[in-house]
Amino acid sequence: MSHTRKLSLARQGDRGVIVQVGGHDDEHAMELERRLLELGFVEGACVELLHEGLFGRDPIALKVDDMRVALRRHEAASLTVEFEPARAA
Repeated sequence: MSHTRKLSLARQGDRGVIVQVGGHDDEHAMELERRLLELGFVEGACVELLHEGLFGRDPIALKVDDMRVALRRHEAASLTVEFEPARAA
């Protein structure tokens, strides 16, 4: 059984597949969704949380398919991920 939750709630070592990008209707959220899609955060992409910042666990470093990207947790909240059960909290 897998667990679906926002990427912003992930911990170091968590892995999964993006199942939804965005989902909000305000203008700022739509712009963030567009930027995330351009960076490769698309439905079906594999993600792994590689590193968390020292203060407040922010920003986070992610592996998205074959590239590395850093995001703030409030940006990662726009991504819903289906996490592997062995890594899910």
